[in-house]
Amino acid sequence: MNEESSQETLRNKAEKIFRYALSSVDAKKLLKEKITVKNSILNVDNFFEIELDKFNKIIVLGSGKASVPMAYAIEDILKDRISYGLVVTKYGYGSRLSKLEVVEAGHPVPDKKGVEATEKIIEILKKCGKDDLVIYLLSGGTSALLCAPEDKISLKDKQKITELLLNSGANIKEINTVRKHLSKVKGGKLGRYAHPARVINLILSDTIGDDISITGSGPFVYDKTGSSDVEFILKKYNIFDKLSDYMKKFIEERKGETVKPESKALNNCKHYVIGNNTIALENAGIKAEEYGFNSMILTSLMEGEAREVAKITAGIAKEILFYNRPVKKPACVLCGGETTVTIRGSGKGGRCQEFALVSALEISGLKNVVVLCGGTDGTDGPTDAAGAIVDSFTVERGLKKGLVAEKHLKNNDSYNFFSRTGELIFTGPTNTNIMDIVIILVS
Repeated sequence: MNEESSQETLRNKAEKIFRYALSSVDAKKLLKEKITVKNSILNVDNFFEIELDKFNKIIVLGSGKASVPMAYAIEDILKDRISYGLVVTKYGYGSRLSKLEVVEAGHPVPDKKGVEATEKIIEILKKCGKDDLVIYLLSGGTSALLCAPEDKISLKDKQKITELLLNSGANIKEINTVRKHLSKVKGGKLGRYAHPARVINLILSDTIGDDISITGSGPFVYDKTGSSDVEFILKKYNIFDKLSDYMKKFIEERKGETVKPESKALNNCKHYVIGNNTIALENAGIKAEEYGFNSMILTSLMEGEAREVAKITAGIAKEILFYNRPVKKPACVLCGGETTVTIRGSGKGGRCQEFALVSALEISGLKNVVVLCGGTDGTDGPTDAAGAIVDSFTVERGLKKGLVAEKHLKNNDSYNFFSRTGELIFTGPTNTNIMDIVIILVS
């Protein structure tokens, strides 16, 4: 077997490991494993139980890129016990449900459909009483899909600040801190509308360390950030001066404060994480070992600028190749988390594709090394690809087609590089969203 054929075998195994990891965190499957009903008792993974018959109404609501598969599962579990409900998801991620209304809306930048769906959810919650149960299905993407601007802030202003934040290199904690204070529903504020009803918040986590106050900007969760943090973050990334006069005034006057623990306003809400990145990494390791690799989870807490993190992980691949450490060849090193990209060019791509392009440059010419970086929701940035897979021949493949990897990287144009070299990964909607996965194979 020649070198390129050997690399192709490694590439195929890396993609199979990735897809197996995705299947392990399918939201519908996870929910059915964690939630059961027996003799009218709802059991949440033996974490807590609740008697369903004592409620007048059971309302199911949800938001996020995995909200529809989660809703499929909860419909199957609760059946006719559900009174009504609504879930909002990203365009292309919806399908028909038997009991619940489905709305598709804009992501990652919010749009009018998202605003309308959020207003419907607010109105439903306002009508809930103390003898009603609300089951909320929360997954990544909620911060954009659940949109209700505070105090006369326009949708146009929300869209602008979202785009500026996404392109700035700010991490998701910083982005969602700003979002919480400009919204009527984030930072625990949606939970206030639900009071005094009981709320069960079922979460598919897409945040570092499963911080549920960050996932979806924590619509039912107490928040510890302050309105003063918003101005600091926006000035840190040189965004504040680009905002409208009204937005500046709103922020300077410290409006939009979130719900704090001392208020006890959300004591009627219970939360449970049904799935996360760690589950996917553990299952990726199992599949890798079936292929004969020595697997190691390096981290599930990966964050930082994509191109810098990629240099570190490429260095680990080289360490394994040359010195058989920190794990012996044949090796599979797994990382999970969410990096950021500071947009300086005018190209097309996402954080996973940028990560992969840097990796390709770092491992160029090395034998028997493959790096895959993929978004578990099936869409990396504003593209239709989940990510990309690279090896020691990637840069050379580009040159043969007249593509210079460094130039594409400088222009944040990884998508157009990989679309020509044939190294993009396409999954379509995956029924999940638990951040990103990096798979490094060294044989």
